[in-house]
Amino acid sequence: MRRSHPLTAARGAVLAGLVAASIVLLPGTPPVQAAPKAPDRVSDCALPGTTGWTDEGHNTDSSVFQRATGTKKVAMIFVDFPDAPATESPADDAAQITPGAKWMRNASYGKTRLAISQHQRWLRMPRNSTDYGFERGFTHETHEAYIKDAVRAADPDVDFSAYDMVYVVATKNAKAISFTPTYIYDPGTEGVVADGNRLKWAVTFGQDMWHWGPKLVGHETAHTFGLPDLYAFEGTDGHRFVGGWDVMGLIGGAGPQYFAWHSWKLGWTADSQVVCRASKGSDTVRLTAVENGSGKKMAVIRTGPTSAYVVESRRKAGADTGLCSTGALVYKVDSSVQTGNGPIRVMDAKPDATPANGCRPLDDAAYGAGESFTDSSAGVRIQVLRSGASGDTVRITKS
Repeated sequence: MRRSHPLTAARGAVLAGLVAASIVLLPGTPPVQAAPKAPDRVSDCALPGTTGWTDEGHNTDSSVFQRATGTKKVAMIFVDFPDAPATESPADDAAQITPGAKWMRNASYGKTRLAISQHQRWLRMPRNSTDYGFERGFTHETHEAYIKDAVRAADPDVDFSAYDMVYVVATKNAKAISFTPTYIYDPGTEGVVADGNRLKWAVTFGQDMWHWGPKLVGHETAHTFGLPDLYAFEGTDGHRFVGGWDVMGLIGGAGPQYFAWHSWKLGWTADSQVVCRASKGSDTVRLTAVENGSGKKMAVIRTGPTSAYVVESRRKAGADTGLCSTGALVYKVDSSVQTGNGPIRVMDAKPDATPANGCRPLDDAAYGAGESFTDSSAGVRIQVLRSGASGDTVRITKS
């Protein structure tokens, strides 16, 4: 989804001399060792959203975006056009994307379930496919008009009061419906209403579903939960920020499992599975791979009002069986950065290496045992102490 939106969004003193003067060590007494500082409160590492739209902040506006957990009831309707009548079965189109429900259930550790009801008959839209603006200046308003026409055509046979959201699937013959955007209701406007229910969320599937397949469901539906796009809107390399490490970036990437940061933001990962370092100090953390829902999922080092570094563990399992590298993945999060401009940026452990055949730059970014990442200006150091089949042990330090 790519769309701008008008929504909103030390003191202390240390009496070192006095303290030192009051300590007397008797002969043979070992020096007093400072106790390791406990991790900070997890909430100290939750960043605020500041863009007024999809971003990496934790204060997602639940009046605009739907909650990510639980069962979402989805009406899937199928449309064709006077200039592009369908010649395939609706079941052929549905088979291309409905497996995305299982993919999302697994990627969310079972926390999100898409109950998709397929209304398998072709609905004729009132206008030609070329009249809906997908190929010229597509806007929120033209998108809403397209959804209204589809819902109106389906309304005699579909009770929309029973659904949380709508998937509109265009026939493969409608080449003008070229891509798959997500619709989110703009409060204060008329919106789309059917059977007394305001339909706040919809995905309209176009030609690119035949390229991306079921994982397109995971990408677009997550926009309705408030996740931003991680690919770049501008520039020659659209995947220079995160490579293939998250489905919100490159849908067909080598490692499309959602970042641990996203899982935490969406409520799939609990606070107890996060280690936070917001003040000076160090923590040694045993991370379990994010493809497995149990254990510690990530360690976070807060670096500013809207920024943090995250380290998580990635393994070839679940959604990530095609990974090009495994180990500890380090990335920077900035919740003030807008969607499409790099709100998450992966740190590359091997910036000078040539990716293996079939892999992209950044796909080999994971850090292995004995390797470390340092950002001296932010006072951040992340060391990978050990690696095993199920995860990594890391030491995070903020100075």
